[in-house]
Amino acid sequence: MSGEQEALKGPDLAAGVPSSTVPDGGMLLGHAQGKAVLVARRGTELFALSATCTHYSGPLGEGLIVDETVRCPWHHACFSLRTGEALRAPALNPVSCWEVSRKGDTIVVGRELAAHDGATPVAGRARTDSTVQTVVIVGAGAAGNAAAEMLRRDGFTGAITMIGADPSGPYDRPNLSKDYLAGSAPEEWLPLRGTEFYEKHKIELLTSMRVTAIDAKAKKATLENGQSRTFDRLLLATGATPIVLKIPGAERPQVHYLRTLADSRAIIAAAENAHRAVVIGASFIGLEVAASLRTRGLEVHVVAPDTVPLVKVFGPELGAHIKAIHDQHGVKFSLGRSVIGIGADDVTLDDGQTITADLVVIGIGVRPNLDLAKDAGLAVDNGVTVNEYLETSVPGIYAAGDIASFPYRSGGNIRVEHFVVAERQGQTAARNILGLREKFDAIPFFWSAHYDTSVSYVGHASKWEEIVVGGDIAKGDATVAYRENGKAVAFATLGRDHASLEAERGLELDDASALKRLTTK
Repeated sequence: MSGEQEALKGPDLAAGVPSSTVPDGGMLLGHAQGKAVLVARRGTELFALSATCTHYSGPLGEGLIVDETVRCPWHHACFSLRTGEALRAPALNPVSCWEVSRKGDTIVVGRELAAHDGATPVAGRARTDSTVQTVVIVGAGAAGNAAAEMLRRDGFTGAITMIGADPSGPYDRPNLSKDYLAGSAPEEWLPLRGTEFYEKHKIELLTSMRVTAIDAKAKKATLENGQSRTFDRLLLATGATPIVLKIPGAERPQVHYLRTLADSRAIIAAAENAHRAVVIGASFIGLEVAASLRTRGLEVHVVAPDTVPLVKVFGPELGAHIKAIHDQHGVKFSLGRSVIGIGADDVTLDDGQTITADLVVIGIGVRPNLDLAKDAGLAVDNGVTVNEYLETSVPGIYAAGDIASFPYRSGGNIRVEHFVVAERQGQTAARNILGLREKFDAIPFFWSAHYDTSVSYVGHASKWEEIVVGGDIAKGDATVAYRENGKAVAFATLGRDHASLEAERGLELDDASALKRLTTK
């Protein structure tokens, strides 16, 4: 997670460097006082800030400068060069700024300036709608937490209540199938914030609590304990629930799904005494679970109906490469097959084959939790329908995260089930709750980890028609473009984090020539 883990590189900036080493629009990675620092220049202005991303400690010195921001190459967090503020998730905390000056033809970095936490009000940002005094957030996941923090960061001083059915507070959900499940990340890394954070910023956090009804007209949310909360604005961020496999034996005690921290804990506990696991589904969750269980030493067998894993998203070549990585780590596959029954110590496939298993994990997708929205009279179509400001069909009620069906630049509405998108939507929804009328137009981003291989994906391809590959997928060094209607709409990268940032920027600008260059390298 966050922390100064990057080895110090480059010159000692406190001793000074020639001005010519920091070009206009560029940056220089160095160090000062034993910490990684980058210096950037925009025209005649110089900026210096800590070079370690506050999300997973990514190396900002290898990132991309865009206007007065720097973007992290690992997971595309974005920081202000001027203030260090974390402008876009997944980073929530700012990085420190440093004093920097020009002495003749030499640039010198001075002392480190104090950084605040991610919910401290930013100077000059108290632009709230005075009619909004109470905000209720239904859902305490990625979107809900990001919204609560942004409300405070933008100067909102009214009441905030965040209500979640999960007994745990907001946590790092992607880690549940990755490092935490593999045993290489301790549980203390998972919470996005501690209870003291919510207390400090006067955010009422109700866990293990469901909202049973929303009265849009009376502006009241009813809780399952009979209490209620009134609101001036409401954000729905109820997330999704795993699709349940309805076959004989699916309710046996060795069968698990993975969505919550409790689910991940249960799989870890089961893995301690298990030897052979079957993973049903070759989705991102399924394959990440497979990798994590192999890392724990279990024999793993993946069963899925597709003949190539992830083929619908990544295409045949990249999907086959990911399968090959799992093959190399000893995972067995039964592809083009389905499980029709689960016994006490095995599973039965549709071709009659049986596979021994004392642990079964099902990962066949999720469904958005829409009942509350439907009952409240909100427009629903493959999700809660929202406009470009993430406002639903009922004024004053917003939606974000897995449930939100939002307008995308390619035309029509899409729904995206990824953590970073949920956080960024929560941030935008919060700003619009305060009357800022900010369009949500972020390019979707996610990453998937398989042992020591990570794939980054930017954009959205509803149904790609052509794939163009730059580099060599088999060597783990490639940029893969997905094209629809003659233009690139999404990119996956292997071993090319900077190219992923360039793709994100190119998609933002709709720069066809820049996007084309990415697959010629």
